[in-house]
Amino acid sequence: MVISGAPNNVASIVMSNASAIHHNLSVPVLYEHAVRRHEGKLLQGGTFAVFSGERTGRSPKDKYVVRTPDTSEHVWWGQHNQPMGAETFERLRAKAVAYLKGREIYVQDTVVAQDPHHRKTVRVITEQAYHSLFARTMFIPSESKPADHRPDITILHCPFLQLEGEGDGVRSEAVVALNLAEGIILIAGTAYAGEMKKSVFTAMNYYLPLEGVLSLHSAANVDPRTGKSALFFGLSGTGKTTLSTDPERLLIGDDEHAWTQHGIFNIEGGCYAKTIRLSKDAEPDIFEQTSEFGTILENVIFDEDTREVDLDDDSVTENTRGSYPLESLRNVYEHEVAPHPAHVILLTADAFGVMPPIARLTPEQALYHFLSGYTCKLAGTEMGLTDPQTTFSPCYGAPFMALNPTVYAELLEQRLRMTGAQTWLINTGWTGGKYGVGKRIAIQETRKMVRAVLNDGLRSVEFRRDALFGFEVPVSAPGVDSRLLDPREVWSDAEEYDRVYAGLAEKFKANFAQFRDLVRPEVAAAGP
Repeated sequence: MVISGAPNNVASIVMSNASAIHHNLSVPVLYEHAVRRHEGKLLQGGTFAVFSGERTGRSPKDKYVVRTPDTSEHVWWGQHNQPMGAETFERLRAKAVAYLKGREIYVQDTVVAQDPHHRKTVRVITEQAYHSLFARTMFIPSESKPADHRPDITILHCPFLQLEGEGDGVRSEAVVALNLAEGIILIAGTAYAGEMKKSVFTAMNYYLPLEGVLSLHSAANVDPRTGKSALFFGLSGTGKTTLSTDPERLLIGDDEHAWTQHGIFNIEGGCYAKTIRLSKDAEPDIFEQTSEFGTILENVIFDEDTREVDLDDDSVTENTRGSYPLESLRNVYEHEVAPHPAHVILLTADAFGVMPPIARLTPEQALYHFLSGYTCKLAGTEMGLTDPQTTFSPCYGAPFMALNPTVYAELLEQRLRMTGAQTWLINTGWTGGKYGVGKRIAIQETRKMVRAVLNDGLRSVEFRRDALFGFEVPVSAPGVDSRLLDPREVWSDAEEYDRVYAGLAEKFKANFAQFRDLVRPEVAAAGP
């Protein structure tokens, strides 16, 4: 996919009109600037704490994609990619350029995609030092480019530019607008740093598949002993970061990857982990980052006097976050491209408490569940979300998929058939009853099951066929209580379990109707 580029270099225009430019500042210098500007506070260990204001999660209703002749036939238009007219975008761009004129700005020249064959340059222009630090952390730092450099992607980041809603042709005072044809991302009215990360991911989910590369909302790691890799698909809160950050394996990345005919690679250079109720025992590597220099803690509560964090305090939001460079972890994969995965894990957080904690899928079932993307959104990851909400999110990342989900499914089928990778469905949600009645499956138990999969510990165990969904559920797993593997056994009312499970199956059927005529009959028949 060739990015046409804007008729005028908007980054160069903004930089030429700035009162001061801080270009590619290092992490310590950005710390100094952020402290001096009162953007946040230093905590014990050297982390930098910030508060993002009213918006503590993504604002999906304020995200738009500019409709152009180049993009109109490709983009998956709808609630996740709301169309914006080119004229509206031009007015917003002009407003952002005028807003930044005469201001002190921070510029970071970065790249995305560890594989140099698919790399794109990203220039981030923002009015805050800590957002520049976030960009340097989450993307891949590169050398400074001249002011007239034309990057593949330009982010104009104006968190304090308040729009006029309908008067500006948008829904509210905030906007996240992607002009994919020109490679320009405009973010205004929200300081939540995750908008930058996910906007670039959305753009890469447009560019890469059009080059024949499968982009993935997934984590990935490698077994250093065998060289075998694994992929972990899942929405925020399902355990991607926690389960992939395993001291026994090397982390490739925790959220955004791509799968080519030669292997898999990380799209970004940092991690953006949820930190609420983070456990030192269950998640030691991530926990360690909450007191490390270079980590940004977003909306995390701390003691003003001691500067000690309270990771259990959700008084601002459930969606507390830690942004840290991948290289700061102990066990990291150092090469640009990793081997093809031997296992693909689809993660779901079932709030009904009826899905088995682990199931083996056929290739057709893998595609069915990949397109279904069943999970429950967890509190705080989006504005206004306070309780778990049942959702079907195609590709386990519908908010970030720029193309029709079947495009990604077709590429996934090609990769699965090419490599013979085994796919698994793992439920990190509730057991013994629905949310509010049962309890969440302990992460330690889930990790045992994941390790059994990755270490081929389930090859010789007995499996039972699920009567409703048809997938195979192990009767036993190393170190796991066998009762946990059969969710019906741990419900106090088996008949109620059957009723709820049947109800969930009907939800699957109703949701998949949108894809039934777009996939092979074998895939359409691979669900309940």
